Amino acid sequence: MDQNRNVVLFIASSLDGYIATKDESLEWLFKVEGEGDNGFSEFYDTVDTVLMGKKTYDWIMRHMDEFPYKNKECFVFTRSMIKDTENAKFVSVEITNFVNKLKSQHGKKIWIVGGGRLLNSFIQENLVDEFIITVAPTILGEGIPLFIEGDYQLDLSLKGTRNFNQFVELHYERKH
Repeated sequence: MDQNRNVVLFIASSLDGYIATKDESLEWLFKVEGEGDNGFSEFYDTVDTVLMGKKTYDWIMRHMDEFPYKNKECFVFTRSMIKDTENAKFVSVEITNFVNKLKSQHGKKIWIVGGGRLLNSFIQENLVDEFIITVAPTILGEGIPLFIEGDYQLDLSLKGTRNFNQFVELHYERKH
């Protein structure tokens, strides 16, 4: 268990940088031949805290039979006042102080699941330490972008690459 834990983005993307189609479908992702679970279980074991936006949480609740992160501490960022559930705590606080407090506690890595707007806020505040992006050999042309256009630049250093059959995993670390 580390103190000063890393916030890690672990996500799949199309070759042209989209995480879903415009209608929030991930069907294109499941058509790609991977290998095992494409490194998910290995990564998931390094995490004890999950962060996501309300839109991502709503998508999960609509599309999955059960909440997939039951054994992790899960925080959902929202602008609304929502009552916590058995599986998620809803927070509507300023993210920088909240995340820095989490990072200073003992524990494993902190996974930012999504979505794009939340990720953009994290990038703007230099809160993401590692980016693990698994690229699918699919070009969507349009959809929900992984990175939202904005006035920022982030310099990264390549930690490594792996491939899982047709997927390529790119692992970057933020330069300090």
